[in-house]
Amino acid sequence: MMNAIGDLKSVYGEVDLLTDLLPFDFTRYYDEEMGSPLFRRFIAFKELVPQEALADIKAQTNRIEQRYSRDGCRRVNIDPGILSTDNLVLATTKSCAHRPYLRDGVYADLTLIFRNRSFRALEWTYPDYRQGEVIELMNALRRGYLAQLKGKGA
Repeated sequence: MMNAIGDLKSVYGEVDLLTDLLPFDFTRYYDEEMGSPLFRRFIAFKELVPQEALADIKAQTNRIEQRYSRDGCRRVNIDPGILSTDNLVLATTKSCAHRPYLRDGVYADLTLIFRNRSFRALEWTYPDYRQGEVIELMNALRRGYLAQLKGKGA
């Protein structure tokens, strides 16, 4: 996992936030491929990226996942997203009615929306992104993002 983080840093630059390992026990979807127990981390980078870069970012993270795959099975799963003042959008390769197609097999998954001073889950939001700790983490990242925008005169 740390090697994949190093790869991400080499592409996306300085890390703004890296959480500790967190248990990922919301689904058994990945168990056959990746084993169990599973853990996750959230990582955010200091450099701002345009929202239209999401499909390119997903292509890059898929290449990183493949680099660490063994015998056709992933050992790391990277779910990139873009946090804005209004929402959190994740990139996915899985089609669904609420996921607009971007390009190159990548869909946008509107995961959280910002309303009434906090991010809010939607009916299709993954259970792990509904957790209070994750919502507060995204709120904190948003506050830092707003400060960063203010410092750039945006």
